[in-house]
Amino acid sequence: MRDFRGVITYAFLALAAWTATVNPSQADTGTVRILLSTAGLVAGVGSGRGTLTFHGKTYPFQVSGASFGVTLALTVSELEGRAVNLRSPGDLAGKYIAVGAGGAIAGGIGVARLRNANGVILVVRGPKLGAGLSINLARVTITMT
Repeated sequence: MRDFRGVITYAFLALAAWTATVNPSQADTGTVRILLSTAGLVAGVGSGRGTLTFHGKTYPFQVSGASFGVTLALTVSELEGRAVNLRSPGDLAGKYIAVGAGGAIAGGIGVARLRNANGVILVVRGPKLGAGLSINLARVTITMT
């Protein structure tokens, strides 16, 4: 029993020493602005452009995607939010899976949370112009320009 406690104690001490010597994560947060137009009936498609502001610099990007779920829409959205877990602006690029919801009759609001393979999480919201209702699962691709 004493040997087991000794092994556990040694393991915790080794973990503490390793943690103290590892560099802290350099991940940071940026802000995003996206102008997106969407059309759909059951399945929707959309495209747009946006900017990432990260460490005082602005980086443009393109957005394209498709959604599946309850969708009846012809809208234009101006979304703003955060990009969390960025190490460099290039981490924003990639394919995202999103769960989103929104509604508009002449005007409304949209909200989405997206995550890509780099671990970047986008949380965006903003006004919609047009007519539509959506509760869907979307696949979105962001390409840095």
